[in-house]
Amino acid sequence: MARILAIDYGKKRTGLAVTDELQIVPGALDTVDTKQLMSFLNDYVSRENVERIVIGEPKQTDGRPSENLSRVKTFEGQWRKAHPEIPIEGYDERFTSVMAHRTMLDAGLRKHARQDKALVDRISATIILQDYLNSRHF
Repeated sequence: MARILAIDYGKKRTGLAVTDELQIVPGALDTVDTKQLMSFLNDYVSRENVERIVIGEPKQTDGRPSENLSRVKTFEGQWRKAHPEIPIEGYDERFTSVMAHRTMLDAGLRKHARQDKALVDRISATIILQDYLNSRHF
C-alpha cells in the first residue's frame, strides 16, 4: 500500500497530513507557504509512495462554497495536470478549524500555542485525513 496525503489549503499557509503506508494512522506532516506547496509536494511524492491526495473543500455551514473554494479547485487542476498518476479528490472540510481549536484546548495547550496558525493548519489537515479514512470504512 501507499500513503494518503491530506491538504488543508489556505490562501497563505497550507497544512499537510499523511498516513502511514498501511493507511491506518494519520499524522501531521508540515505547514508550508501556499506559494511553495506544489514544489514541496513534488519533492515529497518523489521520495514517498503516495497513492492519493485528499484536499479539503471549504464550504460554508449551509453547504455553499466559501471564497477559498475557487483557489482549491485551481490547485486541484494544476495537480491533475502535473501528476495524473496520483489522484486528488475533494473532501468536505466544514468545521475542521473549530475541531482543531477544540483539540488544542482538550490537549491542554496554552494560549500562545493555540494561537499558532501553522499548528492549527496541521491539525486541520489531520482531521480531514482522519474523517476521510473513517468514511472509507463504512
